Amino acid sequence: MRPYDFPPDLLRDQTAWYSTYRQLADGFSAASPTEGRRRLLELSARIADHPFWRGSAGTPAARMELKELAQRNVPSATPAVRRAG
Repeated sequence: MRPYDFPPDLLRDQTAWYSTYRQLADGFSAASPTEGRRRLLELSARIADHPFWRGSAGTPAARMELKELAQRNVPSATPAVRRAG
């Protein structure tokens, strides 16, 4: 995989997107679910419209690398779930 030099604000927003999503999914959001969904929409728009994507580095591979890097930056707050058997 080719390393990309992502702008700090782009990586911050993508990391915040995953953090907000996990909080909503886990039911741990400090804000209401509606506020969390609005935050996801706002972050999605900022990420998609970032000037980085307009340059030569703005490839689908770069988008995937950004997502993978951001996911690694968000600690998993979800404990292991046991299945009822």
